Amino acid sequence: MKMPLAMYKALKAINMPEPKIEAVIQVMEPAVLPSPASKSDFDIAQFRAELARFEVSLINNIGVMIFSAVAVLFVWIAFIH
Repeated sequence: MKMPLAMYKALKAINMPEPKIEAVIQVMEPAVLPSPASKSDFDIAQFRAELARFEVSLINNIGVMIFSAVAVLFVWIAFIH
């Protein structure tokens, strides 16, 4: 909301006619202001990438824990016999 007002004031300061000011603002507004959908899509993509990194880390940690448990089990069985 502030950007169109600032554009209006700037164009009015250089004595541009009112209809031309409105036309310029209508054309420039989509290019200047980011759409909420593009921000949201970027945030979702960033979240998914972070989630994928977390998933890989979690799978690695679970693998290490299972390997350690099996190794301890084998060592325990070896000392019993």
